[in-house]
Amino acid sequence: MTKLDIEYCQIYALIKVRLIQGKRTMEKQVDVLIIGAGISGIGLAVHLSKNCPQRSFEILERRDSFGGTWDLFRYPGIRSDSDMSTFGYNFKPWGKEKVLASGAEIKSYLKDVISENQLKDKIHFGHRVLSANYDSTQKKWLVEIEDQNKKKQTWAANFVMGCTGYYNYDQGYAPKFPQQEDFKGQLIHPQHWPENLDYTGKKVVIIGSGATAITLVPSLVKGGAGHVTMLQRSPTYIATVPSIDIIYEKARKFISEEKVYDFTRTRNIAMQRAIYALAQKYPKVLRRILLKGVELQLKGKVDMKHFTPNYNPWEQRLCVVPDGDLFKALRNGQASVETDQIEKFTANGVQLKSGKHLEADIVVSATGLQVQILGGVKGSVDGQPMNTSKHMLYQGVMVSDVPNMAMIIGYINASWTLKVDIAAEYICRLVNHMDKNGYDEVIAPSDQAEFLQDTVMGGLTAGYIARAADVMPKQGRHAPWKVTNNYLADRKDLKEAKFNDGILQFHKRDEKLKLKPKLVS
Repeated sequence: MTKLDIEYCQIYALIKVRLIQGKRTMEKQVDVLIIGAGISGIGLAVHLSKNCPQRSFEILERRDSFGGTWDLFRYPGIRSDSDMSTFGYNFKPWGKEKVLASGAEIKSYLKDVISENQLKDKIHFGHRVLSANYDSTQKKWLVEIEDQNKKKQTWAANFVMGCTGYYNYDQGYAPKFPQQEDFKGQLIHPQHWPENLDYTGKKVVIIGSGATAITLVPSLVKGGAGHVTMLQRSPTYIATVPSIDIIYEKARKFISEEKVYDFTRTRNIAMQRAIYALAQKYPKVLRRILLKGVELQLKGKVDMKHFTPNYNPWEQRLCVVPDGDLFKALRNGQASVETDQIEKFTANGVQLKSGKHLEADIVVSATGLQVQILGGVKGSVDGQPMNTSKHMLYQGVMVSDVPNMAMIIGYINASWTLKVDIAAEYICRLVNHMDKNGYDEVIAPSDQAEFLQDTVMGGLTAGYIARAADVMPKQGRHAPWKVTNNYLADRKDLKEAKFNDGILQFHKRDEKLKLKPKLVS
């Protein structure tokens, strides 16, 4: 080989190294990759920063702001349907007497959490996760991302944490109504509320009777709508709660914020569990209590048939209204409710099957969510596609048969955040256990004998749950595969859970891995 040849090879090698280095600058190595900067993602990030300081983490958020649900939904009156003493994190007091908070107030609370825990630089906005493949030889997740400039990157991560909630942010559930194209007014979905929508003096029909609908009715009335009609196929159980927690308000003048928050949180958790337990054991008793409460609110001015469901409490989610604002709007005649079915749309409203016609300038289709898991990310293990409906959740947290992946799905019968806190604490304990023992991989192999068709959402019969059977992870028959939706039990179980339980399998990167994770068939 001549001197010229040697120099050429050296130059070629140098160029190759530079190209590789240049490529790597477009990529990122991270220990824990959190997908989603909503309630779950921010909460998990705080727990990681406090309990696993040795681990690096980053948060990918496809939107341009944090908050998830509380940034996406902009319809009038958007608010929590859980009390803020339990919807707030266990490490950050809510700090206000208001029981239910608006979307803007929740975003402000989250902004404070981000600031106080130095998370701002950890969140990458405008980064959409396209796919994630686990490479069992490297024991790494290779995550394909589209950044804010529409350029694709590949990030490598030890762990992937799904904190995306359970619905599609791009579109809500919007059934096609007969002849809806004939309607000359505006047909909108609350998930995509038009900015600066002028509904002053207009007739508004809201299709639906869930949390969104019962929030919209009094809010639109207050905002100046001419008349608002809530059109429902069937009634929903609705309970009135005070807008201000008087005990909290009085106690915080004499006791520290932390102690008042802990007391209020403990009290409200106990109340949530008691109500749910009553629904399970004595449904007729709770039914009488709830219906009597509505009757007192309506004061004989609205037919009770519109608020008398044909199912037991908590077979579908129980809705709450602050200070009975929905019932006030109905009593005052500024709003009304119809229990009927849609025959067709007309040019100026909705024709019902009963023969009644509802005139409308605006129709709001508050018909629910389109369920989606992992934000639509295409997951795979060694190139084999994941089907989330074919997996269970170990301890309600880890995805069965998938290495180094956890998913946070909040409670259906209590505040979402309660599950976030205890799931995050469990994840931190697991990560620290792996670091202590030098493990690079953890997997929870499934037991086919445990597999049920019930989803992790439990026994709810709501339409959006039924529609999600082919998407949602499934229940197991027994612990640790059974999702109890019991916060008090889960808190104890996750805190005391042992990792050497004969189910979890741990591996090191330098092992000759022959195991190919077997997906549930």
